[in-house]
Amino acid sequence: MYSIKELFKVGNGPSSSHTIGPLKASKEFIKRYPDCDLIEVTLYGSLALTGKGHLTDYIVEKGLSPIPNKIIFDGLSDVPHPNTMKFVGHKGDETYEMTVYSVGGGAIRIEGDDEKALKKYYAFKKFSDIVKFCKEYKYKLYEYVDYCEDDDFNDYMENIYNVMMASVERGLNTWGLIPGKLEIRRKAHYLYHQKSKDTDPSEIARRRLVAYAYAASEENASGGEIVTAPTCGAAGVLPACLKYAVDSNLYTHEEVINALKVAGLIGNIVKHNASISGAEAGCQAEVGTACSMAAVFLVSLKLTTFEEIESAAEIALEHHLGLTCDPIGGYVQIPCIERNAVAALRALDAAKLATYLNNSDSKISFDTVVETMLQTGKDLHDNYRETSKGGLAKHYK
Repeated sequence: MYSIKELFKVGNGPSSSHTIGPLKASKEFIKRYPDCDLIEVTLYGSLALTGKGHLTDYIVEKGLSPIPNKIIFDGLSDVPHPNTMKFVGHKGDETYEMTVYSVGGGAIRIEGDDEKALKKYYAFKKFSDIVKFCKEYKYKLYEYVDYCEDDDFNDYMENIYNVMMASVERGLNTWGLIPGKLEIRRKAHYLYHQKSKDTDPSEIARRRLVAYAYAASEENASGGEIVTAPTCGAAGVLPACLKYAVDSNLYTHEEVINALKVAGLIGNIVKHNASISGAEAGCQAEVGTACSMAAVFLVSLKLTTFEEIESAAEIALEHHLGLTCDPIGGYVQIPCIERNAVAALRALDAAKLATYLNNSDSKISFDTVVETMLQTGKDLHDNYRETSKGGLAKHYK
């Protein structure tokens, strides 16, 4: 597996696959062919069908500027990956071509490039193999991450922590309409400050957890700076649970950072064995993975076992299996923002259930659920994989 730095990335919303990835691809094309007179970019699949709502055309034009460019939307042609884009640069009689796949979480794959160029950091990519290694060498999971990553990884994670917390704080202190034709009003500020007759501290904490998820998700939908966790569309779940944990004052900062590392490891396992792309496997791959990461984060804050960590990861992902990706109008707003809040609550409950069960007589492994998620995603009809052609996107009037 590659570094967790390739999973946790700082960028601007609303979509890692549709904005961060295409921007990176545009800059790479300019880097390779800087002297073009005109660049034509064809967006295929999900990039074409939801590109307007996701601002894909805007971000590509921005990435190619000041070179004149033309964006073509082709949602009908069969392509190798649902997030495919083709660059054709013109300079006199010469043409230069580059086909790129935006594979989720802001990562891209360029057709014809050697994938081995990216350094492999982790010898194992299955949870069971990682646990076996850790037990043999007496490592905790966060120590295994430290063992595999570069020396500057702690500094990198400090920045990830700060950006996640900042996205929540900005969201809580901003109100008004989210950009786009849907005219969705921000709700995080209201959710956090609403008066409630319920004085139960645990219920107040749960309501604030919801507010935090809305806050980071609304920032993402507004093009604010967030962390892909594992994607922009699911960027509210883990930061919400992070702020929830910090609020409790029960954990040291070091414990929080270490738990974030384990959450990143779980996301990395899903990314490399299945998918974190809604266009490839539905929202189970995005919000389902985010919920799994957040549940593991919450469990890992405490002195816990490998079995409880696996149970939290498995429960959270298993009960998102089959979740469709059907953004209304192509915007990362409905049902995405509310879905992040639901997943944050579910992560909290999955973490609790994992500690209650302590993986007693579990028949289903996390690796099995990851494999199942990928197959389920492949079986989903294209209408339910970030094309806005089915589900709520079709029936919303």
